[in-house]
Amino acid sequence: MAKGYWIGHISVTDPEKYEEYKSANAVAFSKYGGRFIVRAGNFKCVAGKARERHVVIEFDSYAKAIECHDSPEYKAASKLRDTYSENDIILIEGN
Repeated sequence: MAKGYWIGHISVTDPEKYEEYKSANAVAFSKYGGRFIVRAGNFKCVAGKARERHVVIEFDSYAKAIECHDSPEYKAASKLRDTYSENDIILIEGN
């Protein structure tokens, strides 16, 4: 079965408040088995435009990645996310 991933590109508008979102999203990621593969860190944009923060979260399956995103736990966290940051997020099936 193919794994599922969230890939996020983020511009944080309020770093202190963004910590609330990180605490809230941990509930959903723990419940649905999300594991951070990449969480911020140094990067080099070699084409196009980039936001200043990038994350990759791995799930056991694409279905679990979608289930987590659509869960009540993540819906609550995403309200905080959208208040304190601008985001480009995709859910993708992978190896």
